Amino acid sequence: MSATLLVHEDHTRYIPHDQLFKELIHTFFEEFLEAFFPEVHHHIDFTSIKPLSGEVFTDLIDGESRKADIVIEAKLKGEDTLIIIHVEPQSYSQPNFHERMYHYFSLLYNKYRKPILPIAIFSYDEKRNEQNEFTIAFPFFHVLTFNFLLLELRKMNWRNYLESNNPVAAALLSKMGYKENERIKVKIELLRMLTKMELNPAKTRLIHSFFEKYLTLNEREEEELMDEIKQLKEGEQILELPISYEERGIEKGIKKGIERGIKKVAGELLKEGSSIEFVAKVTHLDREEIESIRENL
Repeated sequence: MSATLLVHEDHTRYIPHDQLFKELIHTFFEEFLEAFFPEVHHHIDFTSIKPLSGEVFTDLIDGESRKADIVIEAKLKGEDTLIIIHVEPQSYSQPNFHERMYHYFSLLYNKYRKPILPIAIFSYDEKRNEQNEFTIAFPFFHVLTFNFLLLELRKMNWRNYLESNNPVAAALLSKMGYKENERIKVKIELLRMLTKMELNPAKTRLIHSFFEKYLTLNEREEEELMDEIKQLKEGEQILELPISYEERGIEKGIKKGIERGIKKVAGELLKEGSSIEFVAKVTHLDREEIESIRENL
């Protein structure tokens, strides 16, 4: 007998980079469970994995529709089961989330009539205490207690995953509990992990793109990162990774070239006696920049 494994993602307040969460778990489903739910991973026969079409449910609470974009069928070793993994890559907490999980559970069980193991993943930036239990009870009778597995990324210590060589763990370092002054260090460790995993270029780019969506270094941090990379023994390997460091440098050069060209045009206009207002309209430079160019003529 086969079991059906469902990965469910809530589309409330959908934002574009949610797609990266779905793609990450689709691509590295086995690695995801291995890194964060090893007890589940141990019981699943991954040779039986089969993606299914997404399920659309109407939320009776607020009338919105939500779609289970990641739906995977799999066999349990020796048993059948349905597992719902609810990916919540949002930055806010829902007070009734535990009730929503029960709602999805009920709808899925009603359709498939198989045991279900629900898992919720929270990726918000603050440390919070989410409920992973929904109860229906009366003073005179206890009807049910519904539980689901919970992963709160911000509570995870990113250093615990550096030796795992797990691609999902590498990507999710960007959502774990690092300090602000550890941002560059976290990025360096991601790059080190990528050099060890020897993934194909597409998967490497997926992990790196996911990481950068959630942990983007500013220009100063990028320069510091590059300085540190050059001093690492893995430095050459890191620079050879297919993650567009060379392309990024070219793009920066192009951008600076365009900026120089615009300022040159502004200077020529000022030489011809054009007003600051006219130059600003033509070049879209701000008044302060134009005045500085005029002073330097």
